[in-house]
Order: sequence, then C-alpha cells, then structure tokens
Amino acid sequence: MNQVKNRTSRTVLIIGFMLILGGELAWAMGSRVPAVGTTAEDFHLTDLSGKEQSLSQYRGNVVLVNFWATWCKPCTTEMPAMQATYDKLLGKGFVVLAINELENETKVREHITQYGHTFPVLMDRDNKVANQFGVFGLPVSVFIDGKGVVREYIKGGLLTEQVILDTVARIQKPDAVKAASLQQGND
Repeated sequence: MNQVKNRTSRTVLIIGFMLILGGELAWAMGSRVPAVGTTAEDFHLTDLSGKEQSLSQYRGNVVLVNFWATWCKPCTTEMPAMQATYDKLLGKGFVVLAINELENETKVREHITQYGHTFPVLMDRDNKVANQFGVFGLPVSVFIDGKGVVREYIKGGLLTEQVILDTVARIQKPDAVKAASLQQGND
C-alpha cells in the first residue's frame, strides 16, 4: 500500500513539475512585452511585395505596429480605422506596419486586396517578431515614437480612428502637452 502511495505521490510531483516547467516555457515564448518607455527591439520582415522592411527604417515617424490575423474578428474590425488614419496622416510622420502571424501569404494578400488596405503588411512566418513583442492573443497594437521608444502597448483593445489620432498626436507633441499641463497648473 505504501509503495502505491509513494508511486502516486512521485507521479503527481513529476506531473506538477512538468506542468510548471511547461508553463514556464510557454509563458516565456511570448512574455517579453516591451515596457512603455523602453526602446523597441528592431526587426526585419518581408512585406507582401517581397521587400524586406525593418522597424528602424521608420525612425523619425510614429509607428503603429499591429499584430493581426485574417481569422481574428477584432483584428479585421479595427483595420478600417487603421486604414483611415493611415490615409489621413500619410506623409505626416505616421506609419502603420500590420504584422500577420503565421498565415498563408495568398490568404493574407486576398484579404488585404478585398478590403483595399494600402498600409504595409509584413509576414511573421515563424512568429519570431510576435514573440519578441510578447504577443499572446490578438490583436496587439504597439505605438512607437520617432526615436524608437514604445509609447503605448494595447492588448486586445479595439482601435478606432479617434484612438489612433489621439495617440499619435500625444506622441508627436509630448512637449506641447507637458507645457499645456504646466500652464494650466499655474493658472
């Protein structure tokens, strides 16, 4: 009886250890969420035209890095707002980089063509960049300032045109916002 009890205890202990270890490994794969105020790690991905793009090539612009998939309803729901803002701010220091996770390029191309999106779509074929940005669940949007610093990290929140415009304005003019706040405090 004691042998059975000891074997059962050992089995439970081993299974528990494996679950903890497995949980640690799974968590570590997408757990490096870049903290607001830290520099975003550069990446290189291929766009739908076959051209390599990197985050660093957009220095000087506010970059919205959006992780998405065609099967993700919230992702496809927020894309028209991303497109409208992209069109509105084209040439005004704002860029959208829509990073598709693990999907077939043909399917992604069909989706982008069907909805008329013109912002760059990058293919994260091995999920490396999604893991680099701590993406666990979609959509995830990361706003990065002109110096490459993460300013907003939005997980699962539905982006609207107004949210994007407000965030970009706040990032592009942080000194003006601080000055206005100081002025109001002195009044």
